[in-house]
Amino acid sequence: MATAAIDSTAINYTHKIQTRGFDLIADEPVESGGQNAGPAPYEYVLAGLAACTAITLRMYAEHKGWDVGLLHVDLTLLKDREGNTRIERVLKTNATLDEEQWAGLLRTAEKTPVTLTLRNGAEIVTERG
Repeated sequence: MATAAIDSTAINYTHKIQTRGFDLIADEPVESGGQNAGPAPYEYVLAGLAACTAITLRMYAEHKGWDVGLLHVDLTLLKDREGNTRIERVLKTNATLDEEQWAGLLRTAEKTPVTLTLRNGAEIVTERG
């Protein structure tokens, strides 16, 4: 369904990602010892969730025949001292939607593929190559 590969560079924490023909950079912020050359890993997780949310909501709205205008998704990842993780998601649009439309969008956001994967977890198998 999806693949990605990453290679380190000679620069501390800067890595090159390849996925479906796209070249991306991952890094850590300067305050974490990186060069701030690209998003950090959790930022990519949030970006994936945001993209999945926005795309799925656009598909849902098109199916319903709704004009939802320009969608905007804000995400924040929080971790408490016990290591519990919480992602807060806020949906916005420049369109005027009624309560039924908002309820449908909010309900659909809870069922996007990436949302379900994050909630349910995924088995990760690591082996030597």
